[in-house]
Amino acid sequence: MMDRVAVTKMHGARNDFIILDARTVALDDVSSLARRLCDRHSGIGADGVLLVGHSACADASMRVINADGSEAEMCGNGVRCVARYLDERDEGRELLIETLAGSIHTVVVERGETYRVRVDVGIPHVMKVKLPLPDAVAVDIGNPHVVLFRAALGDVAELAALGEELQHNDLFPRGTNVHVAVIVNAHEMRVRHFERGAGLTMACGTGAVACVAAAIARGTAVSPVTVHVPGGELLIELDAAGRASMTGPAVHVFDTTIDVRVPNHV
Repeated sequence: MMDRVAVTKMHGARNDFIILDARTVALDDVSSLARRLCDRHSGIGADGVLLVGHSACADASMRVINADGSEAEMCGNGVRCVARYLDERDEGRELLIETLAGSIHTVVVERGETYRVRVDVGIPHVMKVKLPLPDAVAVDIGNPHVVLFRAALGDVAELAALGEELQHNDLFPRGTNVHVAVIVNAHEMRVRHFERGAGLTMACGTGAVACVAAAIARGTAVSPVTVHVPGGELLIELDAAGRASMTGPAVHVFDTTIDVRVPNHV
């Protein structure tokens, strides 16, 4: 059976999402729903669907369903959008949001025309694995990343092809996010992203953290680092213990209602 439910379109540095509050409706086949809604030709269009849910250990939970229907462990830009969504519904300026990568602490640091959220993403782990690419570093932040350090960002088609290729590498049984990073100076870099399950995106929050963590490990960056992505800027900071935070925008685009299939319990 079908039901009419409210959804919100938001983006974080133009990494865009459809937010659906699953606390108010039971959903059937969220993978198919995400593929339908994220289609940029026949749906609303987005990089993924964010499902807000109840949590026994945090203020709320967030599930990340990619545009292809697969599920990701976490999404840095997405969790900022969920933090704003909840804050604007009077659920708190400072929240703990449960994800498959663990519970994420968020704080709204600026409201108004510009809405900015700071996210504690935990400790990135630079992996000691040999990758079949020059100047490549693997980083785990609860989700997998490969950072490619280059002198220039290069062609997006090359990044897309490489991203697709690495999804089938035995080192990454669940696929991986892939990023090309260019060091501008010790506190600034430029990055392009290929996200597992979504393809080329305008920003990747956890990817920006992975790039900074990898650069600091190589001795080519010093916290804090401003990361320029196609959709804007993200500020990444690592403390003395290696714990990372990300601060960036959370932008409301529009609200609407959609038809979704719900379980028939009759």
